[in-house]
Amino acid sequence: MYEYAIAWEWLAFAARWFHVVTAIAWIGSSFYFIALDLGLVKRPHLPAGVHGEEWQVHGGGFYHIQKYLVAPAEMPEHLAWFKYESYFTWLSGFLMLCIVYYGGADLFLIDRHVLDISKPVAILISLASLGFGWIVYDLLCKSPLGKNTWGLMAVLYVVLVFMGWGYTQVFTGRAAFLHLGAFTATIMSANVFMIIIPNQKIVVADLIAGRTPDAKYGYMAKQRSLHNNYLTLPVIFFMLSNHYPLAFGTAFNWVIAALVFLMGVTIRHWFNTTHARKGRPTWTWIVTVVLFILIMWLSTAPKILTGEDQSASVAPAFQQFAGDPHFPAVKQLIGTRCSMCHAAEPVYEGIARPPKGVILENDAEIAAHAREIYIQAGRSHAMPPGNVTDITPDERKLLVAWFESAVEGKQE
Repeated sequence: MYEYAIAWEWLAFAARWFHVVTAIAWIGSSFYFIALDLGLVKRPHLPAGVHGEEWQVHGGGFYHIQKYLVAPAEMPEHLAWFKYESYFTWLSGFLMLCIVYYGGADLFLIDRHVLDISKPVAILISLASLGFGWIVYDLLCKSPLGKNTWGLMAVLYVVLVFMGWGYTQVFTGRAAFLHLGAFTATIMSANVFMIIIPNQKIVVADLIAGRTPDAKYGYMAKQRSLHNNYLTLPVIFFMLSNHYPLAFGTAFNWVIAALVFLMGVTIRHWFNTTHARKGRPTWTWIVTVVLFILIMWLSTAPKILTGEDQSASVAPAFQQFAGDPHFPAVKQLIGTRCSMCHAAEPVYEGIARPPKGVILENDAEIAAHAREIYIQAGRSHAMPPGNVTDITPDERKLLVAWFESAVEGKQE
């Protein structure tokens, strides 16, 4: 029933909002603690075991913070743990993956011009890749290579680039970028769940039992935290990348993804160096700008968006929506109100590429986006933006009648 589309849209909205809230909490605490850790100062008067201290001012008050490199001699009465931000960010992100990409696999996950696979196979590949990423990453960290911090990060970068390329050989460009973000976020959250928090619990247990904690647990947690630090910004980009078809929908999308990881490193290095009071390396921003210009060139060099071929998987939708009696009038309406932007070569001033890669120039493309048209322009006034094409209330009713008629017809 058509009510299902409305309910599904609200479910997606709730999951996305939950994801945004938890992600802000996780990324915010990550940025703060990295800055705090790098800003610690070692002074002679510090108590035994204290690595450094920091004075901060915020909200009208002063804070005096000290960090023990291993652990204090005695366990404090109250200990705050920072872990649920990470857990719920991953869980809410996975929920979004299920709602949008598994629930809408024919449109958003599978591109049959890239790889002709069924929904169950595509979903299985998606799930397996996330587990595969953590296993490979964890083995590399625990291998002899793990003792070489920068050598390990170089190998991990190669793994990420390979996965970016691999995802583009299986899924739509949009899904490939989203999965690369999920792949990276899974590693980051698993670092917290599998290494950082368990190691901290071991240290706490040793303190309670009167034993001296082994420094190796802190070293392992520190290494994983460093990786999370440099992966944070690329993950943010990939989780928002569905808004940028010029990034995910071009022939060189996997190369663009590889450069995004490098931009994340250069930007993060500037923050890390600044917080550590080691200067302000302006070269990082120069490199970042050069990388961004290269990305811009790669996005337009092929001239044709190739990541999301909307005609690749629309056969079921075509029969359902293009065959409805309302369709001829709907097609004419879309040609009048939508085609100036949602075309291979938009004519609306200031629009160089179709928004979100959505093209509505033929029957198959309109049918493939029936639900989005229904939600965005029928049941809501989100499209056209600002109603710049003067779509009328009666025309919106036509879109609603078309979608609901087609859906009810299929139910019968």
